[in-house]
Amino acid sequence: MEKSLPDVIGDICDPEESRVAFVRDLFGRLGEKWSMRALDELAHGPLRFTALMNALPGISHRILTVTLRTLEGDGMVSRTAYPETPPRVEYALTPLGESFLCRALSMVAWAQDHQQEIETNRAARR
Repeated sequence: MEKSLPDVIGDICDPEESRVAFVRDLFGRLGEKWSMRALDELAHGPLRFTALMNALPGISHRILTVTLRTLEGDGMVSRTAYPETPPRVEYALTPLGESFLCRALSMVAWAQDHQQEIETNRAARR
């Protein structure tokens, strides 16, 4: 049974719910700049670390490493090491990561659809 909007909002805002902390933490992790950009790049197919780094201008080696480890830990990204010389490692979206991106893209579309209205509202407040 689908919940009504007030029920969903109540669930999100109820400070006693352990799920609240989890959702906030997850949204914070997935919504940060490099996570979303890395997921977006991996949506086009598996990439090696260096190729992913090149696709994300401005990211440091350390930040990309931390980001990928976090995404891998959450099950959004898989890491495959191939027994070759030199070693080859590829990162790819998992089904969970693909599922998240599908939903995130609907939020992106909503933001783009309402960008002008939101910018107008912001300007009116200044």
